Amino acid sequence: MAEIEVIAPNFKKRLSGVTSVIIQIVPEQRRLGTVVCALGPGLPPHVPKLRLRDLPRLLSRPRRRPVRVWHARRNTEMLAGLVLRQVLRAPVKLVFTSAAQRSHTAYTRWLMRHMDAIVTTSSRSASFLSLPHRIVPHGIDLERFHPPSEEERDWSSSGLPGTHGIGCFGRIRPQKGTDLFVDAMIELLPHHPEWTAAIFGRVTSDHRRFAETLQHRIDAAGLAERIVFMGEVPDIKPWYRRISVCVAPSRNEGFGLTPLEAMASQTAVVASDAGAYRDLVAEGETGFVVGAGDGAALTAAISTYLRAPDLAARHAEAGLRRAREHYALEREVQALAEVYEHLWSGA
Repeated sequence: MAEIEVIAPNFKKRLSGVTSVIIQIVPEQRRLGTVVCALGPGLPPHVPKLRLRDLPRLLSRPRRRPVRVWHARRNTEMLAGLVLRQVLRAPVKLVFTSAAQRSHTAYTRWLMRHMDAIVTTSSRSASFLSLPHRIVPHGIDLERFHPPSEEERDWSSSGLPGTHGIGCFGRIRPQKGTDLFVDAMIELLPHHPEWTAAIFGRVTSDHRRFAETLQHRIDAAGLAERIVFMGEVPDIKPWYRRISVCVAPSRNEGFGLTPLEAMASQTAVVASDAGAYRDLVAEGETGFVVGAGDGAALTAAISTYLRAPDLAARHAEAGLRRAREHYALEREVQALAEVYEHLWSGA
């Protein structure tokens, strides 16, 4: 415990975008020299975690640093950091990463004013901040998400019909724009029999009716075998490598890793202008970006790839280069390490 320099709290049991970031980044931070541990439920065994019996020792100083860093990514975690520092007098500095694409509530602004450093993940998120901050975009693990082998890119290995696949990833809900994707597929697939659409993600109980409505639309169009809800699969990574086009049609996002995961897997992207998608996707080079919620524009962009699979392949190669040059996970880790070092040095 005395060696731990950074705490990454995760106060949400269900898998979310924030949890995915913690799962991905904490092991990489450890590998590159930052002694960090996560704290909270819902984390897989490979992520270094604090035990409950270790918590009282947060009140002592770490061996090699003047204070620990408490790196929060949610309001509840900022509040817990404040309690640690202000009430329990723990020797901690507080960092908050904001990915919000909207004006912050008065409560969130109050919490942020008590942070020692603010990080934001995109230029759009930064536009909603009035406090000093540093932009640190999320990165992608290029070992876990990588280009396909010849066998993997062969769509026949999927067990689904057609010769090309197009995929949509994320929980099934209006926020994620699943309905926009389904509507686009219903319009386009009858003209492109070689393509099949696969939709990946969990349906929660409060969105069960939404998913059922989408399935009724698909059935009525006679496309039940070519627009397929795959649910949650044990390993999503091979599917990024199997499909030729990834569609990220969210109406709103915090950051959104889906386009990066696709680009690192050498797959072309059609994305909405939500989250950090416009920062991530080079328009007309690695994919297309359309207005969030604009179903007609989304359909037109997807149609470009369905009519020209060779263009999708060229954009996929460019996307892989972009992911490797600008969004390697190591770059994010190094940038965060610089934020921590400033706090430890008293800057």
